[in-house]
Amino acid sequence: MKQIQVGIDIHLLSPYNGKLNKQLIRINEGGHTNLMNSQAAIHIEGLTKHYGDIKAVVDLNLDISAGEIFGFLGPNGAGKTTTIRTLMDEIRPTAGKASILGLDTHEKSVEIRKFIGYLPGDLAMYPNLTGKDTLTYFANLRGGVDWTYVNQLAERISADLAKKVGDLSSGNRQKIGLIQAFMNRPKVLIMDEPSSGLDPLIQREFQTMLREVARQGCSVFLSSHTLSEVQRVADRVGIIRRGNLAAVESVANLRSKAIRRIELDFDTPVEASVLEAIPGVRDVTVENQRAVISYDGKMEDMLRVVMERYELLDIRTQEADLEEIFLAYYREEGAGV
Repeated sequence: MKQIQVGIDIHLLSPYNGKLNKQLIRINEGGHTNLMNSQAAIHIEGLTKHYGDIKAVVDLNLDISAGEIFGFLGPNGAGKTTTIRTLMDEIRPTAGKASILGLDTHEKSVEIRKFIGYLPGDLAMYPNLTGKDTLTYFANLRGGVDWTYVNQLAERISADLAKKVGDLSSGNRQKIGLIQAFMNRPKVLIMDEPSSGLDPLIQREFQTMLREVARQGCSVFLSSHTLSEVQRVADRVGIIRRGNLAAVESVANLRSKAIRRIELDFDTPVEASVLEAIPGVRDVTVENQRAVISYDGKMEDMLRVVMERYELLDIRTQEADLEEIFLAYYREEGAGV
């Protein structure tokens, strides 16, 4: 019997913008269904920005799902801030387009701001306003906010709302910026270097806040130089190099591909040549019954070969962190960090 597929177009009202969002259900012979949603929370298609001969962003394509925390990594001048400013319609692309919650970022830029929280990298506020005055100003622009929630945010990150912004340290000014980004309970958070100036305890609380809103369905686009922060909170990361997207991977996949330092203890002396013959093994050091290797493959593949020849007594591994992985993308000639 042939499999019969029936395509049924079902129009559902988008929770983001009140527009019809087209979804397609496929019903197969066994009665199983597959629901495909064509709308990403953030959709970037062929985004390109040139400043004369300088190619700041080149043909960037990216989709970010609802509830996903996406880390956007790259050194100064790589194209991170240009991408964000283009998304926010602060600058216009040379080519390509983008949408947030199904709304074109240029044509619907004002409407989009009802649903997003934004923290720029070059945060500027009126120095003679207090933190409370500043948040009141932003709240009025948004048509009002829940001040109980605002006060909760301020307490969580130890923000002083009574002092004038001009009298605050850079880290304490950054706290005001964080509160204004979160206070309207956005569907999308776009943040450029949000941890700048924050002490480690506040950084940890901020990371907890990110995970909480993501669990509630908020999408987070996070540009950061604080690689440890991205490693802790991001579901996926994109590495941008000289305007080009060099990689988009889950943090887990990136780390699994990275070089590990592994110490192996055996019950008998081990031959270096056995370890050197394993694909992915490099920098082998052997001393009697202990071996130290660098390895960039799957652990199970390496262990299978080793345990066929020797009895393994102990194994210790040091995983590469995101900083080492990030730097690996910039080691090719001419790609400075």
